[in-house]
Amino acid sequence: MEHRTSAELKGFAAVIRPQKLSKKELLERWALALKKRKGARLRTLRETEQKPVKERSALQQENSPLTVAFEDPVLRSAGLTNDTFGEVARFFGLSHWQLHEVVCNCHFGETVAAEVVATRVRRLSGRSSSFATFAYAYGYAVAAALLAGTVLLSRAI
Repeated sequence: MEHRTSAELKGFAAVIRPQKLSKKELLERWALALKKRKGARLRTLRETEQKPVKERSALQQENSPLTVAFEDPVLRSAGLTNDTFGEVARFFGLSHWQLHEVVCNCHFGETVAAEVVATRVRRLSGRSSSFATFAYAYGYAVAAALLAGTVLLSRAI
């Protein structure tokens, strides 16, 4: 094996240093990797919610959203060690239920557009479109108004 300094490798290969990123930054990086695959259909994982934890943690699928995360060199340098369901959940700090919402076939069928998954991952990072933010805020306002109206009506009767 031939050893080279990082200066010698600059013109030869990209040198990726280990990254220390926040959960939000990690999720944004995954969303970006998915977005770069615009138009691609990714394979989903089957029935993740129905598997025992040990079996679910070991789930893996070629050409899945989990594969996209693992293929990203920055995410690997930050500590993502493989593309299993359990490792991706651990690495991104997601519950199994949150990851289920992103990769399970019960939501999308056998395949899903990379852009759709990117949107869901971005939502997990706390960043969403302004319309989505407006829609959630509007929904909460309507629910609060209905609840207040119900309380007032029940007191009047």
